[in-house]
Amino acid sequence: MSEASLKNKIQMAKLVFRVARSIAIFLKEEWRRGTLMTNLKGLSSQDIVEDMSWADLLEERAGMVPDKTFLMYKNEHFTYAQMDDNANRVANFLLNHGAGKGMGIALFMKNSPRFLDIFFGAQKIGMYLVPLNPELKGDNLQYVIEHSDVSFLALDAELLGGFTPIASSLKLKGVIVDDIEEESKGFALPSNVIRLSDAYAPGISTVKPAVGYNKQDMCLIMYTSGTSGRRKGVVYRYYNTSVKKLCFMSNIILDEDAIYYTPLALIHGNAIFLTVSVAMGVKATVALSRKFSASKFWEEVRSFNATAFNTLGSMIPILMKQPPQTNDADNKVRFVLSAACPAEMWGPFEKRFGVKIYEGYGAVDGGGKGIMNFGTAPVGSLGKPMPGVGTLRLVDSQGKDVPVGVPGELIFKVSGKGGKVEYYKNTDATNEKVHDGWLYTGDLVRRDKEGFLYFVGRNTESMRRGGENVSAYEVEHAIMEHPAVEDVAVYAVPSELAEDEIMASVKLVQGQTVKPQELVSFMQEKLERFAVPRYIRFVDEFPMTNTHRIIKKELEKIGITSDTFDAQKNKE
Repeated sequence: MSEASLKNKIQMAKLVFRVARSIAIFLKEEWRRGTLMTNLKGLSSQDIVEDMSWADLLEERAGMVPDKTFLMYKNEHFTYAQMDDNANRVANFLLNHGAGKGMGIALFMKNSPRFLDIFFGAQKIGMYLVPLNPELKGDNLQYVIEHSDVSFLALDAELLGGFTPIASSLKLKGVIVDDIEEESKGFALPSNVIRLSDAYAPGISTVKPAVGYNKQDMCLIMYTSGTSGRRKGVVYRYYNTSVKKLCFMSNIILDEDAIYYTPLALIHGNAIFLTVSVAMGVKATVALSRKFSASKFWEEVRSFNATAFNTLGSMIPILMKQPPQTNDADNKVRFVLSAACPAEMWGPFEKRFGVKIYEGYGAVDGGGKGIMNFGTAPVGSLGKPMPGVGTLRLVDSQGKDVPVGVPGELIFKVSGKGGKVEYYKNTDATNEKVHDGWLYTGDLVRRDKEGFLYFVGRNTESMRRGGENVSAYEVEHAIMEHPAVEDVAVYAVPSELAEDEIMASVKLVQGQTVKPQELVSFMQEKLERFAVPRYIRFVDEFPMTNTHRIIKKELEKIGITSDTFDAQKNKE
């Protein structure tokens, strides 16, 4: 048996133990909540019949560990009891301003404790929340606010500039401005807005309002990033929030003494689900940053004594491009929960920073399905389906299973209510996502002969050139191996022929230079001839989502510019 196989077997034994422990904890908590028998009946179809809200979980944990630190942010620390009191303050504050059960409130805010106060507080009175990307402006911002039918908007004072031009065209019952953050100081507030600081005034009660929620009502609408089309709102209702599934996961990966760090935006599922919710599930501590900064990342990790964090998109490549420091491995991090870590950077990242990478797969519109590699599968692999996920397949465009080694769209078997996905006011998208008993992820995945799964790319990011399908994901990872490249986006542009031409927009590491011809030569050594981009354009910055994913549709609109290098013409 090889050393790698032995390590995998040891990790698998540890995983089995932690899963068994998590099952025992889940059953005990469900018994205490009085929902054990109801949910045991639903588990046969991988379904949580009676879920709970995030506010319910906060209140429960505040009763169990009131003095335990729940949140650290800059120089602020809040216990579970203090966070629950602040959620009650905000709930009563919202009621005082005409909010109530069934109404919606949009959060146009960057990371802060106040974001979470509103997030929890609104649920205390049965409202639904709509987190908005702080980078939205103009028509895109107006579209989401109007499409979501919210009655209230909460925003940071520093984001008023993006909201003011569309304010008069919106029909909102109230606009709440966060005037508390240090970044919000110095902004002149319109006279008709509600100051969030008033929610923390002495007269606002910390007693939970006797309002509650209707189980069938919406709790949360998470809008997709819009990297490949108009944003779609994924609906979570109070009876299927996924909170209990996340609690189950938390007891597999975390211990109560964990300090879970995130610089990722709370408006996205990774931070709110996989960090905040998972930490709450095991009564751990959240260390929150305002935003991701590659140069300050490890400094913050050390300052919080963080024991775990998550990465998304290009975060690992960007962190690896930072100048090496003698104290890179000087941290208390036990593991990193990664998504789409380049296989060639996996080992070097672990060695340089002294951490262990767990690779995961999931999505906001994934119906609660997930795959995890807890060190139980080869480097670069997603692993195999987690217990309770159920049947999955990899299929081609005709819905037929693909052979081993061939990429196919990942689809999951669904039954009952479990795994269903609802897009707000978009029946066509809902029916396209889940039909004939299967959930279609839109992600291309391949399987090796031992059954381990490997992410290949988005179905919508597959290009056709020279009679061959080309994965943008694989081309991007090849380009990222160049030491001068910090980030890259690969996408299709119109061709003189019937297929696609491939274009790469490249951002270089600060202070580095490389000629486009040199980059082409570099790619030719790593990619098939048909996969090497014809067009290369250097950029200073990318249009980004708050999950550190490049918005390719904006680059596609820009297209081929006068400063774009054409490898075909230069070859001639």
